[in-house]
Amino acid sequence: MQILTELSKIIKERLKSDPKESYVALLHYKGLNKILEKIAEESTEVILASKDASENKNTKDHVTEEVADLWFHSMVLLVHLGIGPEDVLEVLKNRFGEGGLVEKAKRNSSEPHNDRQSSS
Repeated sequence: MQILTELSKIIKERLKSDPKESYVALLHYKGLNKILEKIAEESTEVILASKDASENKNTKDHVTEEVADLWFHSMVLLVHLGIGPEDVLEVLKNRFGEGGLVEKAKRNSSEPHNDRQSSS
């Protein structure tokens, strides 16, 4: 928890920087779509690194590096949207003690219905 809180503080501070001098400020300046694009890119890199790791055990470090990149960009998204890491951690904490299928069924029954079909 502490490292997520510290990272969140650093990201918030860097939002005030010149986008020419700070990667975080540049992402924030370019907006939500750019941040989401980076998350999609990092997600793909996690998937590819994981596939490689399942075939070659020497690539474990690559998976952890890619997951760190994904987490970092997710933190940038949270700060951009005004959401703190404690909000996400609270959701995870509230899920303890429930099986995943029970928790997912509760979530699905409380979500508003829309025209898109879930593929999960």
